[in-house]
Amino acid sequence: MTLAPFRLAFRVEGNKWTAYAAKQGTMEGAIWMGSVAIGIAENDELKQRFMDIMKDFFLAFIKEHGGVVEFWDERAAPESERSGSA
Repeated sequence: MTLAPFRLAFRVEGNKWTAYAAKQGTMEGAIWMGSVAIGIAENDELKQRFMDIMKDFFLAFIKEHGGVVEFWDERAAPESERSGSA
């Protein structure tokens, strides 16, 4: 089973870089996965490591709910979903 309605979303929120499991096309009802201080996320290597860990957590979340992730489609969020300076 593919849980196509869910995606992993990253956004800047105040002084944090935050990851959510969110439904496609909206942040309404998004499930907080984790955050890191924005100062850490400004380091490209550390930001990527955080994103990789959040991907692992997201995969575990999907698996726990009986789904699978068939591929990663990485793209910028639409303007309507951006917050802070995302």
